[in-house]
Amino acid sequence: MPRSLRARLLIAFLVVGAAALATVGVAVLLTGPGYFADAMGHLPGDPMGEAMANDTQAAFTDAMRRALVAATLIAIATATVVSLLVAARLARPITALARAARRIAGGHYAERVPAEEPGELGELAMSFNEMAASLEDTERRRLQLVGDVAHELRTPLTTLDGYLEGLEDGVVEPSAQTWRLLRTETARLTRMVNDLAELWRAEARQLPLHTDAVDVAVVASEVGEGFAAEARARAITLDLPSGGIVATADRDRVAQIVSNFLSNALRHAPDGSRVAIVVARRGAVVRLSVADEGPGLAADQLEAVFERFYRVDPARSRAVGGSGIGLAIVRALAEAMGGQAWAESAGPGKGATFHLELPAA
Repeated sequence: MPRSLRARLLIAFLVVGAAALATVGVAVLLTGPGYFADAMGHLPGDPMGEAMANDTQAAFTDAMRRALVAATLIAIATATVVSLLVAARLARPITALARAARRIAGGHYAERVPAEEPGELGELAMSFNEMAASLEDTERRRLQLVGDVAHELRTPLTTLDGYLEGLEDGVVEPSAQTWRLLRTETARLTRMVNDLAELWRAEARQLPLHTDAVDVAVVASEVGEGFAAEARARAITLDLPSGGIVATADRDRVAQIVSNFLSNALRHAPDGSRVAIVVARRGAVVRLSVADEGPGLAADQLEAVFERFYRVDPARSRAVGGSGIGLAIVRALAEAMGGQAWAESAGPGKGATFHLELPAA
């Protein structure tokens, strides 16, 4: 059996045509003489008529066979030409798909195929283009992640290397402050590596989740109590929700998400402002919202804040502002639990609200 799709289609068309021709030929040879004899109208018992009938029928049968042979040859030639054209027409988009797939396998993720064919071939081309776009986006994110990780690791490693070299050369005194600074930098590295590992597991859906009926309002209130002292120290009013709103989720992961939302809100909220946690059921989902009165977000920042290592304020130190992966982990955790996370803001200077939606229990 040939491996080419075009050759297979050609053989299939020819087999179907040959079967049709054979059927027609057999049917004509079996039924044709009888119909011809009835049409001639020879009476039984007439010797002359019977002789003429036999001769006429033999001539008819011979002519019919010749005509069938000629018709078969013409039909085979026509079927071959038509089959070649149809097979080429059907195989062309599939060949283009195979060629594009080989280029994508070679790393050319911008490859696309025309999606102009009607029916299933058009749907196949569109699905292929969507897959190629997803692969291109994944590769872009991978390269960006590698660059971001290298950039983020460079600062603490440079600091560590400089102080260690100074200690080795005797330029830096091994004081308690020096050791504390070194421990701070190693803690930053450890936190960043742990966050990256958790983000990878969350996006790969490999985090262990223990989903159950969870009172989201109670969890949010408990997490909020842990931030109450920080809020009081800055005269920030912290509004906490009351219980009784249950979702299907992992309790620890919900607490992790609320903690991330609250830490971001308190970090950006001005002293004497208000941070509110609101939990409400909306149909088949439970929505948790954390709103602050901080600097807010521009329209192009609402999605960007969930990107890895994105910082609204580029001047903010990573030691103060976190690893920059927290919201990316939040979104991955929310999707892993069958929910979603997003941000809203009326604009710069008008505060921001971060939302989490989970399936209601």
